Amino acid sequence: MSYFNREIETMPLEKLRALQEERLKKLVQKVYQKIPHYKQAFDELGLRPEDIRSIEDLHKIPFTYKVALRENYPFGLFAVPREEAVRLHCSSGTTGKPILVGYTQNDINLFAEVVARSLYAAGCRPGMLMQNAYGYGLFTGGLGLHYGAEKLGMTVLPISGGGTEKQIMLMQDFKSDAICCTPSYALTLAEHMKQKGMAPEEIPFKYAVLGAEPWTESVRAAVESGLGVKASNIYGLSEIIGPGVSQEDVDEKGTGSYIWEDHFFPEIVDKDTGAPLPYGKEGVLVFTTLTKEASPVLRYWTNDITSIYYDRSAKRSHIKMGPIIGRADDMLIIRGVNLFHTQVEAALDGLGLLSNNYQLVVSRSGSMDEVAVNVELDQDVFDILIQTTEDVLQHDSVLNAQKQLQHKIKSEIGLSMKVCIKIPQTIDRSEGGKLNRILDLRK
Repeated sequence: MSYFNREIETMPLEKLRALQEERLKKLVQKVYQKIPHYKQAFDELGLRPEDIRSIEDLHKIPFTYKVALRENYPFGLFAVPREEAVRLHCSSGTTGKPILVGYTQNDINLFAEVVARSLYAAGCRPGMLMQNAYGYGLFTGGLGLHYGAEKLGMTVLPISGGGTEKQIMLMQDFKSDAICCTPSYALTLAEHMKQKGMAPEEIPFKYAVLGAEPWTESVRAAVESGLGVKASNIYGLSEIIGPGVSQEDVDEKGTGSYIWEDHFFPEIVDKDTGAPLPYGKEGVLVFTTLTKEASPVLRYWTNDITSIYYDRSAKRSHIKMGPIIGRADDMLIIRGVNLFHTQVEAALDGLGLLSNNYQLVVSRSGSMDEVAVNVELDQDVFDILIQTTEDVLQHDSVLNAQKQLQHKIKSEIGLSMKVCIKIPQTIDRSEGGKLNRILDLRK
């Protein structure tokens, strides 16, 4: 059995556009008739569903922002009666009302389909054992990957997040072929193995499907060497469907992630003006769900900063998106310089003494904002240095690495930052091993 859908995934662009436009026109009619929020938004602009004749007309429709989902909580943006929804999920936000999304049975089938496509692109195959270390419950990640893996024909171990000792024991006992988790937790597993004196060859993993937070090539390299896997990125968000909106191909790493655009139509727009941007330009990623039934959205403003482009040399004809470089609402403006935390992560690449575990600490001195960088030493480096020196953080090699990072940040980003080197595992993590990359002390 294969889950490479050749007819859809290699569809010529003109045929794909015709399919998208057919689905878009039906969607616009539906949301105008079924969802008061969209009817009001259209009416205020004097816009009629019949005015949307093609993809080129999409820009006429106003954006849907997260605030609309909160203001219409719980069921105001449903296009079907609540009784027709077979499942409800909520976003993982921690403030205010959660973002609620509903799924009809067809939506659940769609969710499983796009995740199965994604897992196949990541190298997974029927009969493999998937260790699913995403959280189950209201968060879409756990059940989303679970159903998609089963759809592909995999065996699923629903272990959820945390419990690192048990994760390692079961991956050895059950000979798991692949793991799904956050990049931060994959690094936590690799670090824990190092502490136990385990080599990557001692675990059976072949593939790591990582998502739910931005990550860089340096993190990929650390995960692949630490776990002995091929790591690829899965992207999604609850408001659109959950994980499985886009996925890297395991053999095309570093060239972007395929967006399954027969179901999710992407745009890139200017973060300040909302104007559409051409392929290859970085801006805010916007999605329209073409086939969702319970909670469809038109032009949803994700806040994620990336770019989209067609890769004519790739296996599939679908558009690709670049890595998420940050979020429009997480972009820091420090002394006039735009800063995303992933730029600091990129500066860490090549500094072998330092790990990829870092945190930006933002503070204010008078009227000026300041940023400091906390970054942990590599565990192996620490284990070696602690044998010969009492104060590892004052060792010449550590001080030199600190100066190197300060210099790279200044030269590559254009900001002077204080760099604080930390002992491994001393920057606070969530239970699932996820680091909060920005600690804003101004709030």
